[in-house]
Amino acid sequence: MGELTAALAEAVTSHDVVEAVAQFVLPPFGADGLVFQTLEGGRLRVVGSAGYPQEFLGLLDGMSLADHAPIRDVLGARTPRFMESRAEVARRYPSMRRVNEASPKQAVAFLPMIASGRAIGLCVVSFSEPRSFSDEERALLTALSGLVGQSLERARLFDLEHDRARELQRGLLPRTLPRLPAASAAARYLPAGRGEEVGGDWYDLIPLSADRVAMVIGDVMGHGIAEAATMGRLRTAVRTLADLEMPPDELFSRLNDLVSDLGEDFYATCLYAVFDPVARTCTYSLAGHPPPVVVHPDGTVHSPDVAPDPPLGAAQPPFETHQLQLPDESLLVLCTDGLVESAARDTDQGLAQLRQILPRATAETACFEATDEDGDIRCLEELCDSVVSALLPDHEQTTDDAGLLIVHARCTAAHDVASLDLPDDPRAAGVARQYIREQLGAWGLGDLVLSTELLVSELIGNVVRHARGPIRLRLLRSRSLTCEVYDGSLTTPRIRHAGHTDEGGRGLQLVAAMSRRWGARYLQDGKCIWTEQDLPPAADSEGNTPRGSATSR
Repeated sequence: MGELTAALAEAVTSHDVVEAVAQFVLPPFGADGLVFQTLEGGRLRVVGSAGYPQEFLGLLDGMSLADHAPIRDVLGARTPRFMESRAEVARRYPSMRRVNEASPKQAVAFLPMIASGRAIGLCVVSFSEPRSFSDEERALLTALSGLVGQSLERARLFDLEHDRARELQRGLLPRTLPRLPAASAAARYLPAGRGEEVGGDWYDLIPLSADRVAMVIGDVMGHGIAEAATMGRLRTAVRTLADLEMPPDELFSRLNDLVSDLGEDFYATCLYAVFDPVARTCTYSLAGHPPPVVVHPDGTVHSPDVAPDPPLGAAQPPFETHQLQLPDESLLVLCTDGLVESAARDTDQGLAQLRQILPRATAETACFEATDEDGDIRCLEELCDSVVSALLPDHEQTTDDAGLLIVHARCTAAHDVASLDLPDDPRAAGVARQYIREQLGAWGLGDLVLSTELLVSELIGNVVRHARGPIRLRLLRSRSLTCEVYDGSLTTPRIRHAGHTDEGGRGLQLVAAMSRRWGARYLQDGKCIWTEQDLPPAADSEGNTPRGSATSR
């Protein structure tokens, strides 16, 4: 009783309770079978067992209480039943013939579990040979069942809250990461091995215009459901601000205000980066977060030596912006401090170990040798597993959450980008149309010439009427056709409501109707208005479309 009481005091989950009973109750009685069944909605559910084949447990699980006469009697009277042989069970409960014959056991003790004044289920202790039960054994098993019932009820409440917390965590993190023309990615979230297994680490991969990709990884300080809820708010805010095409430093300024408004006890570290596959740059800001690690195609590893700004909620804008030049096919490795920091090493030591691990791990997983998108994702998943197992070999003992995001960045080929400076006068639209006809013809996208001419004419017309030069046109061929018109004005384009008799004001409505997506992003010396169109199904019939296809989104 003392050993069992001590074990149950430390038991947290239903599984822990079952293990404790199997270890401290079965051997002293010479028993070799154990089944825990709880009553849920008039049916019996097996929540744990020992010494029974899965086929027999499947027969019991989900059985109606009305169909299981021994358990019905035990729970109805709240008193145990002791069956000394299979013959006695058959004689007293002939309706249980099928279950009795399928059971590998002979003698059985049916013990009711009572918690908070109600019967919650049954603990069955069984023996492979017939046997009798002395008065002392009956009294001891009855006392044990009461102790076990209280522990199991407490554990079930923990299991319920734990499942809810994990479901909350899963709902707040991306279920899948998008497969983008310029990036493939894999990620891992590892909750702390102890506690609620829910926390504030998060990651995301966000598609932007012109095949640009936003990458974010963050860590709300603390551990628990409150931190997970805060993480969900920050992740939503990041996606909203990223959709507005904000640069990293400005996005952090807005996010810092949000965290500061949550209260003095809330802080978060974060890394937000934007990869431009045309310029082959990665622009990022750090708020108290470990810097990115870059793995080049030749296996060399580079991590910029930059000082991060203070965490969100403790920082004072402006934030510093950093930039990396990325070779084609590079890997970007982003992580939270829970992956690289432990009781045995600080963050700098952990990052050094990460840099040592990556060359060997990328070579073993052949991350630079994949020939298709599925193979690329598979290699990245294997690389994530290798990194985690190397840095956190005993994850069950960790006390901090860990996040890992690995992105395979692919630069845009020069022949898939075309740009032209246009005159700052009404001739610009005509020059742009001519250029579009020639370029789309060379790309084999003749089906998009008319729609592209119309879209660009509207955008350039708006620049001539409402903005100022210089004007530049850029075309980008990928899984879609992106058309960009640059000008020197910061005026925001807005769709206006045009009346039936108005002669103008419908240009952007037309742009929105003819594009899959459209929008604007702002530069230091002006802005860019962009549109995206789906490629025609036959666009890649001659191998003209780069990596991926219009139907692979």
